[in-house]
Amino acid sequence: MDIRGVPEAHVDRALDLVYLVFHDAPEEERRKHHRELVLGCERIGAYDGDTLVGFLAAHRFTLSVPGGDLPCPGPTFVAVAPTHRRRGVLSAMMAELFRRGIRQGRPLAALWASQDAIYGRFGFGPATEGLGVEIDSRRPLALRVPPDERPLRLIDPADAPAVVGPYFEATRAARAGRHARDAERWRGEWLAERDEDDEELSPPRIVALGEPLAGYAVYRTRAGGDGPGAPGLVRVDELEADDAAVAAALWRYLASIDLTGTVRAWGRPLDDPLLRFAADRDQVRVTGQYPGLWVRLVDVAAALTGRGWAAPVDVVLEVRDDHLPANSGRFRLTAGPRSSAYGPTGDAPDLTLDVRDLAACYLGGTRVGSLVRAGLVTEHTPGAAARLDDALRTELLPHTGDEF
Repeated sequence: MDIRGVPEAHVDRALDLVYLVFHDAPEEERRKHHRELVLGCERIGAYDGDTLVGFLAAHRFTLSVPGGDLPCPGPTFVAVAPTHRRRGVLSAMMAELFRRGIRQGRPLAALWASQDAIYGRFGFGPATEGLGVEIDSRRPLALRVPPDERPLRLIDPADAPAVVGPYFEATRAARAGRHARDAERWRGEWLAERDEDDEELSPPRIVALGEPLAGYAVYRTRAGGDGPGAPGLVRVDELEADDAAVAAALWRYLASIDLTGTVRAWGRPLDDPLLRFAADRDQVRVTGQYPGLWVRLVDVAAALTGRGWAAPVDVVLEVRDDHLPANSGRFRLTAGPRSSAYGPTGDAPDLTLDVRDLAACYLGGTRVGSLVRAGLVTEHTPGAAARLDDALRTELLPHTGDEF
């Protein structure tokens, strides 16, 4: 098996392999979109002779981490031919992605896992979580806070990257786990005319509040609900706001759109203020909770020293990493709000953990103490997990809505 880059001339072959593996037969327009996405990605292939039997594409993302941004490839379109399963093809492609990351100074990788059991084996840990939320909008939305009464306006989707893009970048920095978006990603993913998962949905709508912009929501609508005679649906893809009053105004608007009776938001952060300021939790329900972004610490030292820290901490970590031996061993982490250092030590460990569990805690969304209680992390020094949790803490929980 030969692991190497996939040239542009082989991209159609790669897509054919992906569609074979995922039992898909997209129309020409959707295939064209996928081709453009893959052309913009880093591409790794597994070749058996001249036959492409494995493929992995990786978006060239920049990810918000506490205190800054780090380059973070995002694996996608991962496929292995059914004739070549269980022969180490995926492992070899992942190893090549990790090697490139170390060589090119990319300490992280992150993906949206369709099969959790597979990617945990490669050291990916669930670093963000999302909520599904549903609002019964057949009656006015009951709120405990007064909404911002500044006028709302609809934005042409063609203008949205220029209007809401800078606002998203500003809010992105405040919450870890979010990818930077260029105009192409806005137009191709968030503002595509047709939704790949539900072609009955309308084109995207964007409502904004405030001048200068204080918040916005991206949503689609569908006439008719989930049964005969049911009122229509509003699906909220993204909502960002300066404060609770702006968020309340946007949610009130979404819940008052004529001829609709349900508002659904598929991916909201766990600390969404809507769940606090909604006056009737029978009207605003959480319908599900699920892992979002799975993060891999490719270079643990660079990842830990590349993020900010909320409090001083000095702990010795014994890290296990079956795929990248350079990450394995005992290391002293000395970090604080102004500086951080991470290096080998012969001292006894305070905590022993697998690299996937360190990755789950990296953005501040999973508490080390919860993994100690779950038996996944061993605490040798009492209080070490709590000290590390205090240092990892972020004001807002990490979250991403960028499924890929």
